[in-house]
Amino acid sequence: MIRSLYAGVTGLRNHQTKMDVIGNNVSNVNTAGYKSQRVVFKDLYYQTLSSATAPGVEKGGLNPMQIGYGSAIATIDVLHTRSGMQMTDVVTDLYISGDGYFQVISGAGEINFTRVGSFDFDQNGNLVDANGYYVCGGVPSLTSPVDTIVPIQIPDLHLYSELSIGLDGTISALNSETGVIETLAQIALAKFTNPSGLALQGNHYLKQTQNSGDPTYAIPGTNATGAIIANGLEMSNVDLSKELTDMIITQRGFQANSRVITTSDEMLQELVNIKR
Repeated sequence: MIRSLYAGVTGLRNHQTKMDVIGNNVSNVNTAGYKSQRVVFKDLYYQTLSSATAPGVEKGGLNPMQIGYGSAIATIDVLHTRSGMQMTDVVTDLYISGDGYFQVISGAGEINFTRVGSFDFDQNGNLVDANGYYVCGGVPSLTSPVDTIVPIQIPDLHLYSELSIGLDGTISALNSETGVIETLAQIALAKFTNPSGLALQGNHYLKQTQNSGDPTYAIPGTNATGAIIANGLEMSNVDLSKELTDMIITQRGFQANSRVITTSDEMLQELVNIKR
């Protein structure tokens, strides 16, 4: 009975964790670039009541008898599947059609990666994201292989009009003084061997870890990073129908584990009453 109580408690705790993840997924169903998560359970250790025995002359072999102690969280995975594109009227809203990531850097040198290309230029001509982090690339362009990238800044941006961003991340604009279309900068994309190893930071940021591998940089459209599409943002990849189904299953699992605890408690109470 003590084992069943412990198993029930672990089941309650784990199903609550799964419900927390489901709730976060549903909450971010309309968050640009959000990647849904999933919880995977595993069984805990076992107590062996009797070991297996080999078949003999007088009797056959016996299988082991073991009792488990409940469940635990095996992994909480981030599902990095790509989602659809939402069209916008902002030319600096960028969608990645492949597996690449934008690199952004703070003024203090903190580096993050993101799939959300909601960018704009500040008054100093810096290409920044919604949090003021600088978008990295090459000025005026990148050369392959890409070894070095820098924050993109176009100091004389006020002299240009008809800004456009190409599939290869090239930022071009019409020089109002010369009437010539010039290449001003080029956005770079990063790629990781194991994107699932990236750590979630909030604010749609991801950070490199020991298990993600080092980023390799490339010109958009090469090295399987994907092309950059202007006037678009990546949508959330949350499947709402799946989340609601998982919510019901998780609720039933929570209820069942609660019943295990209640029943075990009643059995213990009966045991106590016997001694009275």
